[in-house]
Amino acid sequence: MKQFYKVFVLLVGLASAQTVLAQTTFTLQQCIDYALENSVQVQNAKVDEEIAKARVKETVGIGLPQIDGSVALQHNQKLQRFFGLFNPDSEFSFFPPTIPNAQSGDVLAAQNFFQLKSAGNAGLNINQILFNGSYLVGLKAASSYKELSIKASGQTKEEVVLQVSKAYYLTIINTERTKLFDANIARVDSLLRSTKALYDNGFAEKIDVDRVRVTYNNLVTERDKFINLQAIALELLKFQMGYPMDQPLVLSGNLEEASVPEALNETLDYENRWDYQVLQANKKLQQLDLKNQYAAGMPSLVAFANLGYSTQSNNIGGIFKTNSAVESTDQIGPDKWYGFSTFGVSLNVPIFSGLQRTYRVQQSRLNLMKTENLSKQLRSAIDVEAKNAATSFNNSIKSLASQKENMDLADNVARVTKIKYEQGVGSNLEVIDAEASLREAQTNYYNALYEVLISKIDLDKAYGKLVPVPTTTEKK
Repeated sequence: MKQFYKVFVLLVGLASAQTVLAQTTFTLQQCIDYALENSVQVQNAKVDEEIAKARVKETVGIGLPQIDGSVALQHNQKLQRFFGLFNPDSEFSFFPPTIPNAQSGDVLAAQNFFQLKSAGNAGLNINQILFNGSYLVGLKAASSYKELSIKASGQTKEEVVLQVSKAYYLTIINTERTKLFDANIARVDSLLRSTKALYDNGFAEKIDVDRVRVTYNNLVTERDKFINLQAIALELLKFQMGYPMDQPLVLSGNLEEASVPEALNETLDYENRWDYQVLQANKKLQQLDLKNQYAAGMPSLVAFANLGYSTQSNNIGGIFKTNSAVESTDQIGPDKWYGFSTFGVSLNVPIFSGLQRTYRVQQSRLNLMKTENLSKQLRSAIDVEAKNAATSFNNSIKSLASQKENMDLADNVARVTKIKYEQGVGSNLEVIDAEASLREAQTNYYNALYEVLISKIDLDKAYGKLVPVPTTTEKK
C-alpha cells in the first residue's frame, strides 16, 4: 500500500510539473491575456473600479434613513448652585420670605433642586433627507466617478498591452537574430575549415586562415553577448506581464505570425481613444461640480425623530433600580426610566453665505473652462500623434522592403564570392568582406522589421485600435 501511495504521489507530481511546463509557453495573445490578469497596474485599476462602486453605494446610502443610538450615564459629584433674586413679596419666589440678613433684590444661591446627581439617557435619533439638491447632484457625480474609473482602467490596460507587445516582439526578433548568429557561425566555420584545408595543401596563406579565424571568434563573442541581451529582454517581458521572475518563460510565436499590412487604412475618431474618454469623464465631473455649487444654494428639507428613555437618581446605583410600586408611567415615581419622543421636519434655507458660495461657483466654472481647454489640446495632440504614427509606419514599410532586397543581394554576393574563392578565382579578403556585408544587411533587415512591428503597435494605439473602447451597446 505504501508503494502504491508513493507511485501515486509521483504521478501527481509529474502531472503537476507538466501543467506548469505547459503554462510557461506563451503566444503574444497569451502574454497579453496573462498581463491583463496579473499586471500590478491592471490589478490596481480593478481595485480603483471597486472603490468607485463602493463610493456610489456610499453616496446612495446618504439618502437612506440615518439612525443613531446613544446611551449616556452621568454623575455630578457636586451640582452647580441655583441662583435667583430674593423677593419676599413675590408669590413665585423660589426662596422662603424670611431669610436672615437678606434684603429684597439680593442674589441668593441655593441647592439645585431641579436636577439629581446621577442621570441616565438612552435614545434613538432618526434623520431622513426629503429634499437636498446637493444630494441629487452627488448621485450623478458618484455614477460619473464610477464611469471615470472604468475608463481609466481601460487606459491602463491599453498601456499594458502596448508595453507587453513591444517587449514580446523585441524578444522574438532577438530569438530570430540568435538563430541567424548560429547560421553565420556555421557558415564561417565551414569557410574556416576549407581555408585551413587549402593552407595545409599550400593553396592559401597563413594570414587567410587568421582572417577567417578572427571573423569566427568575433561572431562567437557577439553571439554570447547577444544571448545575454536576449535574457534581459525576456526579463523585461516578464516584468511587463507580471510574470514570476524566477519562473521559465518560453515564447511559442514567431515572426511569420506577425501581421504586417502593406498599406495604411485607418480612420481617426477621438471617441476611440481611452485618454480622450478619460478627459471627457473628468469634464462631466466638472460640470456636475458646477451644478452642485448652484444646488448648495437651494433649500433642503429633512425629517427627524428622537425616541428614548431618561431617568435621574441621587446616585449611580439608583439608575439601575426598578420600582415595582409605580405601575403607570404617567405617575410620579422614584428611580424609574421614562420614555420621550419627538418628531418633525426641518427646512434649511440658505440666505447669505458671505459671498463664499458665489466664489465657489466662479472657481468651479473656471476649472470647467480649463478642462475644455485641455480637451481641445488633447484633440490636437491626437492629430499630431496619429500623423506621426502613420508617417513612421509608412517609412518603416518602405525601409523594410529596401532592407529585404539588400539582404537578399548581400546573401547572393556572399554565396557567389565563396564559390569563386573555393574555385580559386577569388580572394579570401573578398569572402570576409562579403560575409561582413551580409551580417550588416541581416542586422538592418531585422531592425527594420522590428521598427515595422513597433510602428504598427503605435499606429493602433494612436487610432484607438489596440484596446478598442466598448460601444454604448457593449457597455450595457
